[in-house]
Amino acid sequence: MTASASSTRVRGETILDVNHVVKHFPITQGVLFQKKVGAVKAVDGVSFQLRRGETLGIVGESGCGKSTLARLLMRLEKPTAGRATLAGQDLFAASGGELRRIRRNMQMVMQDPYTSLNPRMTVGDIIGEPFEIHPEAAPKGSRQRRVQELLDVVGLNPEHINRYPHQFSGGQRQRIGIARALALRPEVIVCDEPVSALDVSIQAQVINLLEELQDELGLSYIFIAHDLSVVRHISDRVAVMYLGRIVEIGTEDEIYDRATHPYTQALLSAAPVPDPDARDHRTIIRLRGDVPSPADPPSGCHFRTRCWKAQEICAIQDPQAVLRAADPHPSACHFAELRPTAT
Repeated sequence: MTASASSTRVRGETILDVNHVVKHFPITQGVLFQKKVGAVKAVDGVSFQLRRGETLGIVGESGCGKSTLARLLMRLEKPTAGRATLAGQDLFAASGGELRRIRRNMQMVMQDPYTSLNPRMTVGDIIGEPFEIHPEAAPKGSRQRRVQELLDVVGLNPEHINRYPHQFSGGQRQRIGIARALALRPEVIVCDEPVSALDVSIQAQVINLLEELQDELGLSYIFIAHDLSVVRHISDRVAVMYLGRIVEIGTEDEIYDRATHPYTQALLSAAPVPDPDARDHRTIIRLRGDVPSPADPPSGCHFRTRCWKAQEICAIQDPQAVLRAADPHPSACHFAELRPTAT
């Protein structure tokens, strides 16, 4: 399989630009005459850039808006506000044929390999389905050969083209999902928790496959996960989300070794550490209270109700994730500092 034309472009230039994206789901009352009484703020002003050839990891607790953000970028959900451009093309303004052309350049690997594949379709039909929507991507006479090539690329036997999903293991099914995502030679692949449903040993195999494909094809990934160790292994940069917002973003080393936002520090302190010496000497941060409802988030900083650094300004002024002179990387905290002060 040959690399896409995008791999000849400048590595490191921006391929996806996301600006202040918002998604609020309305809360209504009534049966016949529904009245809007509130909104679930699933994504609440997210901005970031994805560069060609890099992997941006997005981490956070369940319910923080990671998967909703992925669905917005894939146009499976309509945004409430904001703008996103893919290779200079407006994702949110496109419709009809233009949207189909843009979608060819950005594909998705789903979370659950057991439900994301149609059990009534053969592997060949599943991987070849994108060619039915985008017939210009492969002439009919060559589609079976292309599907077999894709199976080989992801480490599966091309002779199994006529088998059904139930005849494969979970890891093999996820490889089928990756092959389907590669069919149209996209530049960007959104991976929404692609290994969370797999055994640890199989997770490593799928991660290694994604990295090999990235090197070979010049792909850019948005890699969504809640497992901090998995994100660290594959990501060049990491964005940390809390209640619909990105609270800190930086390189893998900056986030894991020099985190400045209290929420990021708390996440890292709760992650398992295999080294007994390191485990004995690390600072444990125990957050107070529960995660607030996205239907009624706190004013100002959303994290302030659980933060040991919170002061009056945190309830009044919403801190922005901008680069300040005292910070090594952007962190949305009025009192960001390198070392946590809680025990």
